[in-house]
Amino acid sequence: MASDALALDEIDALYGDSHVLHRVSMRLGAGRLLGLLGRNGAGKSTTLNVVVGLLPPRRGSVTVHGQVVTGRAPEVVAAQGVALVPQGRRVFKSLTVRENLAVAARRRRGAPAAWTLETVSALFPRLYERQGQIAGSLSGGEQQMLAIARALMSNPRVLLMDEPSEGLAPQIVAEVMATIRRLKAEGLSIVLVEQNAKLVLDVADDVAVLNNGRVVVEGAAADLARQGVDLHQHLGIY
Repeated sequence: MASDALALDEIDALYGDSHVLHRVSMRLGAGRLLGLLGRNGAGKSTTLNVVVGLLPPRRGSVTVHGQVVTGRAPEVVAAQGVALVPQGRRVFKSLTVRENLAVAARRRRGAPAAWTLETVSALFPRLYERQGQIAGSLSGGEQQMLAIARALMSNPRVLLMDEPSEGLAPQIVAEVMATIRRLKAEGLSIVLVEQNAKLVLDVADDVAVLNNGRVVVEGAAADLARQGVDLHQHLGIY
């Protein structure tokens, strides 16, 4: 059985006095894709923020490939091989495409660099064509590709993706999903947060659904489909 690339155990997290996550536990198997679903405000982005160290949990633990990273600084979590593609892209708009990629470059100690400017350019030929262009002048789809490429430049073992299809035209969404499938096929462990349940269910090995900061559904995607589990009540889909 594959080991866990990422594990959250009994996580409670708060923003000030607002209790957002309630004893959240979930597992991401090595080389698998976990789809994290839920309505707006369910706690999906908060979960990712806890993992990467942007929000220390009140209780519970986070481990990455067996190493405890609970409450550690973001740079420490990144050094363990975790990268985030944030919601809204958040590229460095005043830098060129090449500069955005260069500032994110990281090689984990003792591991070969699978992702370099050359390999990222091969994955995203459009970025190669625009490597000297200011990132803020790119289209929304190109900025999303750059956000993914920038995360890959850190050579992660765990890739967290927060709403990568948000605001994109259907054709660009299809390109982004094809990229995610390729990364999954290459063995990268991925958590995919999405509002669009169909996109997630088409690609996910496992699924977790958050509702009001609690995990209300979890399991292998194939098992949930076979059991006829109805996600509508948790996702607001009717």
